[in-house]
Amino acid sequence: MDFLKLKNSFSSLPNDFFSFVSPQKLENPHLVCFSEKCADLIEMESSNFSLQECIDVFSGNTVLPSSLPLAAVYSGHQFGHWAGQLGDGRALLLGEVVSKNGIWELQLKGAGSTPYSRRGDGRAVLRSSIREFLCSEAMAGLNIPTTRALCITASKDSVYRETIETASVVTRMAPSFIRFGSFEHWYYGENLDHLKTLADYVILNFYPELKENENPYKALLSSVVKKTAELIAQWQSVGFMHGVMNTDNMSILGLTLDYGPFGFMEAFNQGQICNHSDDQGRYSYVNQPHIGHWNCRALAQSLLPLIGEVEEVQAVLAEYLPTFRSKYDELIHQKLGLFTKYPEDSKLIDTLFSIMQQSRVDFTLFFRRLSNLEIENFESNKTIRDLFIDRVAFDDWSVQYRKRLILENSEDLARKIAMNKVNPKYILRNYLAQIAIEKAQNDDFSEVNKLFKILESPFDEQPENESYAKLPPDWAEGLEVSCSS
Repeated sequence: MDFLKLKNSFSSLPNDFFSFVSPQKLENPHLVCFSEKCADLIEMESSNFSLQECIDVFSGNTVLPSSLPLAAVYSGHQFGHWAGQLGDGRALLLGEVVSKNGIWELQLKGAGSTPYSRRGDGRAVLRSSIREFLCSEAMAGLNIPTTRALCITASKDSVYRETIETASVVTRMAPSFIRFGSFEHWYYGENLDHLKTLADYVILNFYPELKENENPYKALLSSVVKKTAELIAQWQSVGFMHGVMNTDNMSILGLTLDYGPFGFMEAFNQGQICNHSDDQGRYSYVNQPHIGHWNCRALAQSLLPLIGEVEEVQAVLAEYLPTFRSKYDELIHQKLGLFTKYPEDSKLIDTLFSIMQQSRVDFTLFFRRLSNLEIENFESNKTIRDLFIDRVAFDDWSVQYRKRLILENSEDLARKIAMNKVNPKYILRNYLAQIAIEKAQNDDFSEVNKLFKILESPFDEQPENESYAKLPPDWAEGLEVSCSS
């Protein structure tokens, strides 16, 4: 078992930060799929995934000699309310790989109960593991900061959710899985020594450039606030909805973390809620930027004892909205093929989203097709306007859009090429995931692997996979996802 050598820097923290836990074995585990790109990141040969000993490691049946599996403790605010102690209820950190591509922690999700499982079984089901694997790698394909997914292993062992399902384990990768809630845990527990220890560990290992700063804890908060604001701007720009933006699901590194009831926008609706457990719409698409700010305030409150002055914290938090707006504005201009900025652009953009909302236009298809619009050829409107119920509204908007393109001497071909580099053709639509899941539940993993490969290159045309870029079928409207997904 020399295919992977692990180090264990997190276990060097005081024992209060975690519990050592042995993974619980699965009967006759098998491989569902793996990511070659993730294997490359940790300098692991892809051929290892054909070995049963490799499958045993990533299902939790075998512990590598260099591994010290542990579950981390943290707390958090859930749906705006303080939830107290939480922690890795179904995740185990195996250790980290140090490669030429950086440091990557490996974590098994679904490897059994831990002291933080809160009466749960600590297992993951095949359905949720497939969703997490596919979306982690889809987001990486979209160039959005995210945790990664190395592989899925599965077993016929039964797991009880709304119905009886089968068990699986997804192996996740990230430089760190430390969350906002990791800091909240020590702040609300009034353990400032551990709070400082955690902050120092994060700065030393992930923000070393801040170590010599006059106030490194303020600088840490500033870096996290900016990364979070830019991350959520990126989510909004591709229509991604996280679904459960609790503080324990927010990465201290500005990564998309914990894929549960996520969704990608299809028929455009600012108020869309992708998590059917979210009765109040707290985590709706339109609220995500606000919730990101709210979560940063929660982190700031926890770091206040280290930073020292309320005014210093407030100054950092004031950076969030300008950073979000600037990044979002930049991304929307890119999506529209605009290389310059004018004050009147906000009206053009607001009008666009208004008519998209009225016609429930497919978010991804619209921006991809918009690249085909030609300034002098109004016939090029056809495939775009077909997405609208109110086609006259689109035609009127397109007149203003053409004027704006002429203003910056835009060239059709150059603009098309640039737009297709930022507007994906393929996203992880819920119905595509559902089809792959249902086949996998019948031991056919071909669709999981095919969909995964398509999503690795979301900006490419892939004419052989054209059907994966079509509008969702009518039956897909009834699909729902929740926190158990």
